[in-house]
Amino acid sequence: MPGVFQLSPDRLAEEIGQAVELGLGGVLLFGIPEHKDKLGSDALSAEGIIPQAIHVAKRASRDFLVITDVCFCEYTDHGQCGVPGDATGRPDVDNDPTLELLAQQSVVHARAGADMVAPSGMMDGMVGAIRAGLDAAGFAHLPIMSYSAKYASSLYGPFRDAAESAPRFGDRRGYQMDPAAASGQALREVELDLAEGADLVMVKPAMAYLDVIRQVHDRWPGVPLAAYNVSGEYSMVKAAAQRGWLDERAVVLECLTAIKRAGADVILTYWAKDVARWLG
Repeated sequence: MPGVFQLSPDRLAEEIGQAVELGLGGVLLFGIPEHKDKLGSDALSAEGIIPQAIHVAKRASRDFLVITDVCFCEYTDHGQCGVPGDATGRPDVDNDPTLELLAQQSVVHARAGADMVAPSGMMDGMVGAIRAGLDAAGFAHLPIMSYSAKYASSLYGPFRDAAESAPRFGDRRGYQMDPAAASGQALREVELDLAEGADLVMVKPAMAYLDVIRQVHDRWPGVPLAAYNVSGEYSMVKAAAQRGWLDERAVVLECLTAIKRAGADVILTYWAKDVARWLG
């Protein structure tokens, strides 16, 4: 994606410094390990890529909010979001064994100094498992931002290339939401996550699901609601702007305003630094 780069931990301090100077609210860290395996072992290592990044970020700015992605797609050699399915060959993940690993991964991030964890795999029961794991490890105060209504969208392609996390078999429709599903399913997913202890909930993608953002906001007006302006949305505008078909600044501000107007309290976007400069 234009303007988006993989950063080694030694380069992260400079990026955090820029974000702090621009007045951004925080960073969401995704990790790409040097070595991947079937179970995504690096995701559970106290010396793994994300703990390293957390340490660097906190040294760069103690008060800057550091959120960590909790999932396994970037760490596994098969690209699925958890433990592969059994010998029957189903192209998805085995939900319950994955929950235990997600809880362990969250505790690793908490011990490294994360301010918030953001489970993104859409596993059934993931928020409850992570909440129990964090509480048992002494991190009852650590908030969870759950990808509660995450669709199996076609708009994730550029991110999967950048994060080297495309599935090697099957797809993720077994655990992410069908884009054609009625919005009531999203509301049920959010309700389940809140019952399990989610502190913030998210709708992803943002632009194609403004109706879902609005319905979640209206149903739970006091719950902080995040919306993820995803890589495909970013890349389409970037490509059109590079060809002179769109005014990038005007289109981006219009799109982000729409996301905010739909009800999002938090917007995750690849344009964060650009928008901070435009509005500064």
